[in-house]
Amino acid sequence: MPIPINHEKPARKSAKESAFSQLQQWIIDGTLLPGEKINDTEVAQALGVSRTPVRESLQLLEALGFVEMFPGKATQVTEVDRSSIKDLLPPLAALQALSAELAIQNMSKEILTSLVNTNKRFAEAIHSKNYYSALKIDEQFHDIIVDAANNSYIKNIIESLQAHVRRLFFHNSIILTEHSIQDHEAIINLIKNEDVDQLNTVMKNNWLRTIELFPDIN
Repeated sequence: MPIPINHEKPARKSAKESAFSQLQQWIIDGTLLPGEKINDTEVAQALGVSRTPVRESLQLLEALGFVEMFPGKATQVTEVDRSSIKDLLPPLAALQALSAELAIQNMSKEILTSLVNTNKRFAEAIHSKNYYSALKIDEQFHDIIVDAANNSYIKNIIESLQAHVRRLFFHNSIILTEHSIQDHEAIINLIKNEDVDQLNTVMKNNWLRTIELFPDIN
């Protein structure tokens, strides 16, 4: 099992949180491929932790659908199901739209400025064809809105769904386009104007358009 040695070790996290975050990231970006067996001893050595937090992390990842555990046999990464995008995006789109609506009441000049600046970085990544960076910045843009909504229940569900979407994006080489730049600009202006109905529509379309980028999933 290939374990990178130059990974970043997140600060101020428990051993369990660190192991979970790193394993999930490796699964999402394909460092650990679908169907690959995970050796908890090797992971523990690579992360500099004991096997206990690694095993606990694997149990969490199994509950979230990223690994399968076969007691006494093996733990392996789940396969990537392209068609699952049709089940993932509609609830994610609805929750993102709700977050934007809730964020309006907590909006400030600082948050709006952060959204504008983040979209500028997103546009730069798109125009320079740095699509990997664009995916990460796009998520940062939406995270700002989710954080402004200040609802931990919505945030936790979105994080779970978005992790699976991110994995599908990586494994299917999905690239975001200039449509998303325009969507972001519209979202910012609609939040400013407190136009809830139109904001709901634009936010949902921003996410649901991605389904069109996944051919042959019917």
